[in-house]
Amino acid sequence: MNPVSVGEVTAARERITVLRQEVARCFVGSSRPLEIMAVALLARGHALLEGVPGVAKTTLVKSFAAALGCATRRIQFTPDLLPADITGTYVFSPKDGTFTLRPGPLFANVVLADEINRAPAKSQSALLEAMQERQVTIEGDRFELPNPFVVLATQNPIDLEGTYPLPEAQIDRFLVRITMTYPSAKDEATMLRTYGTTPPSAQAVMSPAEVVSLQALTDRIHVDPDLTEYAVALTHFTRSHPKVTLGCSPRATLGLMQAGKAFALMEGRPFLTPDDLRAVAPSVLAHRLVLVGELEGNQDARRQVIDEGLAKVTYRRPARAL
Repeated sequence: MNPVSVGEVTAARERITVLRQEVARCFVGSSRPLEIMAVALLARGHALLEGVPGVAKTTLVKSFAAALGCATRRIQFTPDLLPADITGTYVFSPKDGTFTLRPGPLFANVVLADEINRAPAKSQSALLEAMQERQVTIEGDRFELPNPFVVLATQNPIDLEGTYPLPEAQIDRFLVRITMTYPSAKDEATMLRTYGTTPPSAQAVMSPAEVVSLQALTDRIHVDPDLTEYAVALTHFTRSHPKVTLGCSPRATLGLMQAGKAFALMEGRPFLTPDDLRAVAPSVLAHRLVLVGELEGNQDARRQVIDEGLAKVTYRRPARAL
């Protein structure tokens, strides 16, 4: 693999900055959710946004998708949604007596899964194969999904009426989980001024080919062997914690490494550092933990476990012979 040059990293960082600035015209609030969404995009991962109704989760994902300039489809998850409504199905044509495929909304570069936990597990599971393998199987036939492919899902807190908790297997397929909170008073006043007249809409500042190119560049970010050991140590810490019944999976370790490389690229570096891994660890690891009974569902407790791991698991660069 060819090493990444400083010029490539600088050019990529400029393009990502343009993307973030375009989305920021439409989304008023903390820059952290947008930053983590960009990390997920570069790392070929999927993002899950959680927050109470009305905190602009859908506004953020719609603006982000529009700025990418990719084919976008939206799925509104409801209790009566069927798996075939997501993946597509074969439809019989009486005129010529044949079955033809009617592709579902999954056949897009960016899939907006709105209020994903409003649908039962049967419908939620229609996303599992697509999110992990970038393909769907319909009536035994396998179909590749477009490249790039990313799922941006929103959900309401699980204690709200009419929600179905996502199973652990699906939670684990989201690279990052982003918690959306109420805006500050200053941001809310800015929002009122911004949306008081004609609401702004994001314009395409990228293309599918450019997104794929940035993802390939992320893969080439240099990683020292000792940093892989540090990433493994962080996830292993969660598997032996007394408050955790199900720790981070090997998929989480892979995701942590890839997200760290994406963060390094956004920071303008052609190599990974321990600080890159620490910066993304809470967003990549916390939502995958299953805690003991009295703490299950407590997002703050999950974050505390990851923070404890970052404090206790030390990174030591091994001495190298001259």
